[in-house]
Amino acid sequence: MLIQIVDRRFDTRNKSSVNRSRFLRRFKKQIRKAVSDTIDQSGIRDLDDGRKIGIPGRDILEPQFTHGPGGVREQVHPGNDRFSTGDEVDRPKKEGGKGGGSQASPDGEGLDNFVFTLSREEFLEIFFEDLALPNLVKRQLAAVKEFKKVRAGYTQTGVPTNINFVRTMRGAAGRRIAVGGGSRKRLREVEEELERLGEDGREGGSEAAALREEAARLRRRLDAVPFIDDFDLRYNNRVRVAVPSTQAVMFCLMDVSGSMDEDKKNTAKRFFTLLYLFLKRNYERIDLVFIRHHTVAEEVDEEGFFHSRETGGTVVSSALKLMGQVIEERYASSAWNIYGAQASDGDNWQEDSTSCHNLLRDRIMPFTQYFAYIEIASERPQSLWYEYEKLRAAHAEHLAMKRILKLTDIYPVFVDLFKKRA
Repeated sequence: MLIQIVDRRFDTRNKSSVNRSRFLRRFKKQIRKAVSDTIDQSGIRDLDDGRKIGIPGRDILEPQFTHGPGGVREQVHPGNDRFSTGDEVDRPKKEGGKGGGSQASPDGEGLDNFVFTLSREEFLEIFFEDLALPNLVKRQLAAVKEFKKVRAGYTQTGVPTNINFVRTMRGAAGRRIAVGGGSRKRLREVEEELERLGEDGREGGSEAAALREEAARLRRRLDAVPFIDDFDLRYNNRVRVAVPSTQAVMFCLMDVSGSMDEDKKNTAKRFFTLLYLFLKRNYERIDLVFIRHHTVAEEVDEEGFFHSRETGGTVVSSALKLMGQVIEERYASSAWNIYGAQASDGDNWQEDSTSCHNLLRDRIMPFTQYFAYIEIASERPQSLWYEYEKLRAAHAEHLAMKRILKLTDIYPVFVDLFKKRA
């Protein structure tokens, strides 16, 4: 009988987390498919919590060597209290139910799905794995005024707080060895000669006196070599280099006019919830600006953006004007990466659509890294879509437009808008 002993004494306290990470990596394909199926069966707002998912048991089975059918074998099963030696047991039939059928079966066996819980971080990691906010680095790096200091070797001048003691002491030791090397060698020779004269009984002679005088002169010379000289001092050198800005702001604009019925508003809210979770996960230094509009626009907090029931007419330009105003007042510096996302049903006061075109062209796009517009409508595109489309030719890399016809289109559209690009 083969006995295998696993020594767990030296396992770390985080052994379970290491094994879990290995499991997630090994069955990544199956887990990603299970996450995708879970998305189709739940609301976007529910994704901010951990989720239970299941993967088929057959997908995680390990290959094993087992005895094939046939032959005569004797086995002793632990805990056996039903059979005795010599009892005959019928072989299980190969055919029969495997589970999953609509009819009951008296025999056969199956394997349930393996169900486990993904934490919020693990779920969002898989959910947003292939997505990235495009163009995070500023297009015009020359205009960036942000600098940071980096190490650039050593210098012989500086302030005392920047002294590098290791390099200073190393240089001082090297200088002392170089300057006093000859004198130290000669001193050893003189001391050996004096010792030889003493052994011969001639330590009182004129030759010994001359050697003692030379030794004293050599010691005075060595003592005169300073332990640390100004020449030895070395300071850490730091230089300022320009770096691209990594701080960003995301503007979320949503139409809450009367033409946006509750279903359209819920669709828009789910899109922005998905965007909100995505940004929170990817970037620590990012500002979010929520703007709701009907005939007038207002900046609101997260709670008001997702849950307010205010409604009215439709003047889309009010939201773009407010966005431009906020950019000028709070994010005018070239250090900010500015992004915008707008959700609407496309319905707008006819004369106002031209104003939206001009505002987007003159006050938004020159300062924006990326602007995404989604139109939630089942009928043909409205006037606002055609006005934005005129701008897309000139801003193909920085203006994206997509239409959402039904709730299930949210995630595919989101992936298309924010997929990783070369």
